[in-house]
Amino acid sequence: MISFSFPSPAKLPIKSQPSVSNRINVADRLILRHLNAGDLRGAVSALDLMARDGIRPMDSVTFSSLLKSCIRARDFRLGKLVHARLIEFDIEPDSVLYNSLISLYSKSGDSAKAEDVFETMRRFGKRDVVSWSAMMACYGNNGRELDAIKVFVEFLELGLVPNDYCYTAVIRACSNSDFVGVGRVTLGFLMKTGHFESDVCVGCSLIDMFVKGENSFENAYKVFDKMSELNVVTWTLMITRCMQMGFPREAIRFFLDMVLSGFESDKFTLSSVFSACAELENLSLGKQLHSWAIRSGLVDDVECSLVDMYAKCSADGSVDDCRKVFDRMEDHSVMSWTALITGYMKNCNLATEAINLFSEMITQGHVEPNHFTFSSAFKACGNLSDPRVGKQVLGQAFKRGLASNSSVANSVISMFVKSDRMEDAQRAFESLSEKNLVSYNTFLDGTCRNLNFEQAFKLLSEITERELGVSAFTFASLLSGVANVGSIRKGEQIHSQVVKLGLSCNQPVCNALISMYSKCGSIDTASRVFNFMENRNVISWTSMITGFAKHGFAIRVLETFNQMIEEGVKPNEVTYVAILSACSHVGLVSEGWRHFNSMYEDHKIKPKMEHYACMVDLLCRAGLLTDAFEFINTMPFQADVLVWRTFLGACRVHSNTELGKLAARKILELDPNEPAAYIQLSNIYACAGIYIIQTQSDKTLSSTDLPCVKVTLC
Repeated sequence: MISFSFPSPAKLPIKSQPSVSNRINVADRLILRHLNAGDLRGAVSALDLMARDGIRPMDSVTFSSLLKSCIRARDFRLGKLVHARLIEFDIEPDSVLYNSLISLYSKSGDSAKAEDVFETMRRFGKRDVVSWSAMMACYGNNGRELDAIKVFVEFLELGLVPNDYCYTAVIRACSNSDFVGVGRVTLGFLMKTGHFESDVCVGCSLIDMFVKGENSFENAYKVFDKMSELNVVTWTLMITRCMQMGFPREAIRFFLDMVLSGFESDKFTLSSVFSACAELENLSLGKQLHSWAIRSGLVDDVECSLVDMYAKCSADGSVDDCRKVFDRMEDHSVMSWTALITGYMKNCNLATEAINLFSEMITQGHVEPNHFTFSSAFKACGNLSDPRVGKQVLGQAFKRGLASNSSVANSVISMFVKSDRMEDAQRAFESLSEKNLVSYNTFLDGTCRNLNFEQAFKLLSEITERELGVSAFTFASLLSGVANVGSIRKGEQIHSQVVKLGLSCNQPVCNALISMYSKCGSIDTASRVFNFMENRNVISWTSMITGFAKHGFAIRVLETFNQMIEEGVKPNEVTYVAILSACSHVGLVSEGWRHFNSMYEDHKIKPKMEHYACMVDLLCRAGLLTDAFEFINTMPFQADVLVWRTFLGACRVHSNTELGKLAARKILELDPNEPAAYIQLSNIYACAGIYIIQTQSDKTLSSTDLPCVKVTLC
């Protein structure tokens, strides 16, 4: 148990601040004007331009306002950039600015950097109560509760007087079983000094401490009962903690008491009460609260809770939003069934449940499915890539005479395409008596996926002849197909039609054009399409980056990637494959490592096998075979044949027989019938001046060594 003495509370003197407006120059006013207009990026851009022109803001208040805006927007990258500018301008921060920096790094999860700022404040004598509170909160929010308590003890030992924020921070750090004892000591001091009743946040933190630290709702209620001031946050906290402790009836009781006390519920309150209704399967109260949510304009904010509530209150445990309509109806119609099945179908993870619901509907026989019901069922089968179940559903459609309906038939085609059953898809397409644009687009997309471009262009001709009106989806599919065969002439013809039809600014079409021109060797044209785009998404950027990478323009790859990040577009897994591949082809080892490490650190993208393969290729091309071998052995999953084959090829290039032999064994362990391992290893020995005569009848490598006859070449 930690023991310490507490000083008597005292009021801190309030220092008067000079007028802000008198201390602001033109540069400061420009930045503050952007901030007041809600333009954070504009403010930071203005700061960058000033730095470039040698102009600097004079007031630390400007930087403090910038940092606070970055924190509110949770744009920590910009906040760190502002900090860098602050250092560059050599402006001496005051306590307020230092405190903003602590808050910035605390909320971005960088407690070490916050520590550095706090230590700097000590050296310059800039610490105040807010600084100490911010540091306690930083440690508590970043899993360093013991450090938060130590800071609090140090604070007291210096004779400083804690305020409500200090108490709130240290109590939150004690909200676990390890330190709840310290929290109890702090509670005793709060009761003694009168701070217990002074602030709602202190009371809320104590409620959390007893719930999370002692698993005691009884003690949490005692704190709640003794609080002199209550608000909607306090009531909501009690309702939420009731649910977490497994007391849904008590949660509803607290809610009713809250309403009778005259407090207006918010979206957080209603979400917790809907959860209580779900646990109790109290659909009646749930519906009343649903109506209340509609009247109060909060229904859009509690949709997730409504989905959960209606699902758990229903007999079959549905988890889709449309279930609420289904459950509220006394008599289920075909429309309610279809809405429910469609809701499940839209969630690919629940496609099986959608099929089960369809089967239930058929089995009950009370309501006959219509063409919309069948369309949703076929789409669910497509999501599962299960044509076997799809054909059973198709049998039901034939039985009811709905198989020839255009929407049903189009869904059948889509199902077979997604299941890679193109012969069945073609039969379904040709059986249509009336084909519409959706029918053509669906089948055309399938033919492009299967590289049957002759048929794809034939379908395009039919669409034109029948004057069905091609869409952006049509051209995106065609351009994707053209890209795969490298036919730039066809691609240019399609591009001209795109321009003629006014689709040259369509995002999916432009993305497909970039990819097509890149794959057909016209990277400059791809770049022009990219530059003319008004609205670019991650696919646009990745297509351009991939194009530059495949053409060997590594510098342009990195420049485009940096531009993408600056514009706030988050890269995806494919983007990083292109980046790492570009680094590999030009031997940028350190740059490759930096981007590989930044995948998860900056964007929370977990590297997959293809990213590891790119890194192995990068190290191998640089001749770092030992590093590559160690890297492969430290992968979080087993390297596949491609990775080892890449490594084996590098061993041949660099004549490393020992590592080559190890790589060959690994390949044959994964695929005993892989002939490339023998060929590559044979080439390695041949380059080293050695012939290998394999004597094992099964032609596989020994687990220890190669039985061979060595013949030195002249």
